[in-house]
Parts: sequence; structure tokens; C-alpha cells
Amino acid sequence: MDPAVQRCPYPFYEQLHAHCPVYRVPENGIYLVTKYDDVRAVVNDTETFSSRANVAKGVQSERAAQRQRMLAERGWTHVPTLHGTDPPEHTRYRRMLNRVFSPRRVRELAPRIQQITDGLIDAFAEGGRCEFYQDFAHPLPGTVIAEQLGLDQSEIGKFKQWGDAMLAPTARVLSEEELVANVELELEAQHHFARVFEARRREPQPDIMSALVHVHEDEADEDPLTMEELQNLMYQFVTGGFETVTTGLTHAMALLLTHPDQLAILRTDRELVKGFVEEALRMDSPVQGQARMATRDVELRGVTIPEGAIVVPRFGAANHDDEAFADEGRFDIRRADAANHLAFGSGVHFCIGAPLARLEMQIAFTTLLERLDDWELARPLDELAVLPTLWYLPMRELPIRFRAVG
Repeated sequence: MDPAVQRCPYPFYEQLHAHCPVYRVPENGIYLVTKYDDVRAVVNDTETFSSRANVAKGVQSERAAQRQRMLAERGWTHVPTLHGTDPPEHTRYRRMLNRVFSPRRVRELAPRIQQITDGLIDAFAEGGRCEFYQDFAHPLPGTVIAEQLGLDQSEIGKFKQWGDAMLAPTARVLSEEELVANVELELEAQHHFARVFEARRREPQPDIMSALVHVHEDEADEDPLTMEELQNLMYQFVTGGFETVTTGLTHAMALLLTHPDQLAILRTDRELVKGFVEEALRMDSPVQGQARMATRDVELRGVTIPEGAIVVPRFGAANHDDEAFADEGRFDIRRADAANHLAFGSGVHFCIGAPLARLEMQIAFTTLLERLDDWELARPLDELAVLPTLWYLPMRELPIRFRAVG
């Protein structure tokens, strides 16, 4: 829970691996699971470790209840859907969402992702410098997902505010004033989404919103998703499909800038871009962990986890387990097993947006390598802002210098 640990958790993970791989956090009673094999075992055993985990019980239960009351009064409360359910209930959501995020639909987004990428680079290339987070890593996935959720270019700034408001209660304990302000923004987002959903019911468009309200039509006897279910899926798409890709892009760029030998290799062999993306996700996983709840007393590495306890399989720690990845602290874009990382989770809850996230990162860095050269940090990395949160690893700035090619 120390902000310094949340900003850079890897020394702490190393200590846990060596001395206490299953660790009870004294401030809140949450159990951290840190070894690769154990993390995989936890996320794949949905009977023992349920996704119906009320993590707020251990962090800020009073605020969480107040938030739900405010949403119920003027919007829609959070109901468990994709991430918050277990089989067989989860199977229904997964089956429907697999059709929405089909490989064909993701491939069809590639030209638009390329267009957005080129447009962003056009805006700063000749200037020889940019704020990579603000000018590229944030607006690229933000534009992609915002367009799929029924917003136009003028509303993308508002979309960022909505995403921050939705994530805020998971990042830290809020004051009452902060909670009210964030709920107001979330309600604004909910009512926007509701209007778009109703419009898409009447007149479908080639976007995710239309796919969600009509996905039940592809299968006999399937009930349509309720507005509460649709709103919760929107919450997951905004927080999972936007902030996480922004974090992945920013950390990937920082890794290249601080490892010039790897950048030089990548420049000489663009076929390594896919491997580089996987290694960057392993090194700095955007989602550091997720919550589960023990459904029975269970022993793991000699530690008894009681029924009802919150358990956090820590993906960031698993990806730095030296028993799973040789020389785990070395950034190596040619690492043969980098794609074995758990940045997208594992099992039935494997991130449904992983193909889109990978595609965005691959197009982004292929294009950046083609159009910009002589990359360097404009300020030392240790002076830059990484926000402390329990779940994510968000950077908020990355000023860089470069030379435009051609």
C-alpha cells in the first residue's frame, strides 16, 4: 500500500518471491499471490477463487456503498458481468463478447488504427519533440475506443474524464467530495451510453455499441443484455480498453529509450516488433493484479487463506518470477518465451481485448520506427510521474526528443 512501492513494485516483488510468495497485506487483509505457477493456478481455479470479489470490503467499503447508492438513484448500479462472474454465468457473457470482439472485427479496425497513428505523428513530427503520453499514447487508444462507443472527435477529452472518474475509486481511498465529483462524471457517461444504445437499437452502426445491443440475435433463445449489463460492460471497456493500452504504449516507449541496445536491434529488424510488444508487456504489465475471493479455506505455499478472504493474483510479480523467466529483470526483445507472460491474465478470464491491444501497440511502434529516429528522453526517467495505484501502473508523462525521417 506504500505509494513508493506502487510506483515501482519490482524490488518488493523480489522480496516476496524470496521470503513470502503468498503475503497477507497487514493494512487490509488482502492476500497477494506472486509466483508465476501460483498466479496461473489461482486464476484458472474459478471454483476456489471466485471473481465475485468485493475488494471494496477491504479497502473503502463505506465509500463503495455510497457510490452504488448514488448510481442507483440517478443511473445504473454496477452488476457483475464479464470480469465479476464465474462459470457458468460467465460463459454466457464470454460467448456473446467473443462474437463482438471477433478476429474479423479486430482486423477490420487495422486501417483506422493506422490512420489515427499517422495523424497523431503528423501533428508533432516536424517539431522534433513531444509529450509522448499526452500527444500519442493517450489519444491513440482513446480515439479507437471512443469511436467504437459512439463519441466523436470533439468528445474524446470528455471520454478521458469519464475513464479517470471510473478508475479513481479503485486507485485510492477517496474523500466524500472526490467521490461525489467522480460519480457525477460516471453518471454523465452512463446517460451518454444509454442514449447511444437506444439509437443503435433503432439504427445499427458498424461499432461495438451496435454489436452489443444486437448480439443476442445471433443465437436462438438468447435474452438481450439489460441496460445494467450494458453499462457494466461499458465500464469495463472504458477502464480496460483505454487506460491499459495507454500504459502499455508509454512503458514500452520508456523501455526502448532506457535500453538503446534493444532499440538499435529493433531498428535493424522490424520483424521483432511483435516480440518487443510481448516483452514490454511482460516487463511492465499495465494491470498488475486482479481480485478474487476464496470460496473455502485453502492452503497455498504453506499459508492458509480463509474462506471469504480477498486474494490478488499479482500478474506483474508473476512476470518477474525468475523460475518462469530466466534473468527476469533483463529487457530482451528477442526473448523466446516472452509471450508466456500473464499481462492479459489466463484461463476463462483472459482479457477479451488482448488482440486489439496487441494490434494497436504493433501498429504504433512499427509506424514510430518508420517515421522518427534518434529517440531520446527529454528528462531523466526517475523524474517522471508514475501514479501510485493498487491495480495499475500508469505513467502520466514521457517527454521525448527525436528526428523526423524524410
